[in-house]
Amino acid sequence: MTSAPPGITATLTENIERLAERRRREVAAAPLSDRLADRITGFTGSMVFVVLHLILFGGWIGWNLYGSPKFDPSFVVLAMIASVEAIFLSTFVLISQNRQAAAADTRADLDLHINLLAEHELSKLADLVARIAEKLEIDPRSIDMDEVRCDVEPERVLDALEHQEKA
Repeated sequence: MTSAPPGITATLTENIERLAERRRREVAAAPLSDRLADRITGFTGSMVFVVLHLILFGGWIGWNLYGSPKFDPSFVVLAMIASVEAIFLSTFVLISQNRQAAAADTRADLDLHINLLAEHELSKLADLVARIAEKLEIDPRSIDMDEVRCDVEPERVLDALEHQEKA
């Protein structure tokens, strides 16, 4: 384990390292097709890819317009190559996006579970603090303890959000 940077606790550093290790394991365990699609998508989204295409297609166009002999005066072959390439590249991008969306959904579910657990635990702590305040004869009326003690039901929150979006 590395030392914690200033302002970051050792526990947070450990959690970050565990999450990074988990991501490395997930990448290593991904099917070959997913890893290949990610590599192709990564390369095609780079400036090297853009420069190679500028050189290749620019050279092809220049050779056809000004070189001799003209080997494709109608540029049909160039258009066909570009079209087939676009079909495959868009497929690779979609494969990568689908995998990333699935990972994002998993992380969102984890966030929801952790938030609900934290909310539940805080409700229980609020109840305990209210009982301590009563025992010490401290007036807790300055805050709405009933609202703090109440557990949030995620289904009701989702229903309310859906209802609000439809309104």
